[in-house]
Amino acid sequence: MEPLHSRRRFLASVGAAGSIAVAGCFGLGTDDLEPVDSQYDLSVSHDIESWNRYDPEWEPPRNSPQEATYGTETVIENLEVGWDIEFADSGEVYISERVGRISRYSSGELEAVATPDDVIDHADSIADPENNDWWAGGSEGGLLGIALHPNYPEVPVLYAFYTYQAGEEDYRNRLVFYDLENGNEETVVIDDIPGHRIIHNGARLAFGPRNYLWVTTGDANVEGLPQDPGRLGGKVLRLNPDGTAPEDNPGLEDPRVYTYGHRNPQAVTWLPDGTPVVSEHGPQARDEVQILEAGGNYGWRNVRSGPDDDAYESYPDHPDVVPPLVNTGPGTSWAPTGGVFYTGDAVPALQNRFISGGLISQRLNVVSIYDGDPPDIGGRRFDADWLYSEYDAVSHPLFEDELGRIRHAEQGPDGALYVVTSNRDGRATEQFPKPNDDRLLRIVQN
Repeated sequence: MEPLHSRRRFLASVGAAGSIAVAGCFGLGTDDLEPVDSQYDLSVSHDIESWNRYDPEWEPPRNSPQEATYGTETVIENLEVGWDIEFADSGEVYISERVGRISRYSSGELEAVATPDDVIDHADSIADPENNDWWAGGSEGGLLGIALHPNYPEVPVLYAFYTYQAGEEDYRNRLVFYDLENGNEETVVIDDIPGHRIIHNGARLAFGPRNYLWVTTGDANVEGLPQDPGRLGGKVLRLNPDGTAPEDNPGLEDPRVYTYGHRNPQAVTWLPDGTPVVSEHGPQARDEVQILEAGGNYGWRNVRSGPDDDAYESYPDHPDVVPPLVNTGPGTSWAPTGGVFYTGDAVPALQNRFISGGLISQRLNVVSIYDGDPPDIGGRRFDADWLYSEYDAVSHPLFEDELGRIRHAEQGPDGALYVVTSNRDGRATEQFPKPNDDRLLRIVQN
């Protein structure tokens, strides 16, 4: 019998290609939704075989990533709480800083291209270790995820996600795009996404293998949001570039919702066969890596524990909830942030592994994923019966306390692996921030 949470069933549910819907606002059905206005043709193809990382026959690594040695090269320094990085095939790099700035790095020059006025004031950065205070440094809200339209530069559009204040103690998030050819004019794609001044905004943006826009949202610390499929907090959204819901989305109450029951997901990436992977922050550790199934419920706010952890309800007691690939348990916190399933060849020892930044862990978290029993490569194994049935995983740490709080890891068009730090957010340990933080770094294998 096929397992309840099956990769085969998932792949069948999303199909080989999608169709463009012609709607997307706040109604409950695709017929009630309208696409955002744009002078550009935002439509895209949905052929997964055109994805440059597509490899349905990919093989997981058979050795430990700790067998190699690594170093870093500084690309950009003196950023203010770097949050996201986006590469154009042309070599340009776009970087978001939580304080409210998106910059373009090209030919050795860094130039601000968008500084939205509505980003919350509480997104400040600290200047030096002597003022290393969380409240002085602001919050988790601010200018967060970014993503270029798949047809950039022919479609010169950059999507972004930021936190703003709508009223007294009323904080929300907004998905927008900027026209990079016409004064960086802002267009709102989705407004009034539940937000929080301090915590749980989610906010990772990425275009996936079929050129849909994926958006992670946090629960904004609001009871009931994650389990309500008609509201956008605590979700993973899957959108057409015009903000509408794809016709082959799972058909939940809000059709833009792809999965629900999330706490604070901050990475979305894909295995080479197109399977989506998310990592999210857990409560008092219990961080997770999840395999997404269309329409799946991921359990939060009640379900977050294995059978030997009674702090929350247990996954084995809830067969309607998709169990995680990785749950770190109550004793280990990664605080996983943005990450990528790395397929490049510039760092061969990390090829075909999920690479995630770590905040409180101040390291890179490397997760090797296996369709079957993992080899004996050391590290921490995640192969308990109550975890996700189709894959097992093994994790290894790298760069512990060497780079500080790593906010995002991304693969560049050159096949290299890059990370951006968030050491000026007020939550780093006393040895950070260091001079010239924050930084965009290239990971190299020695």
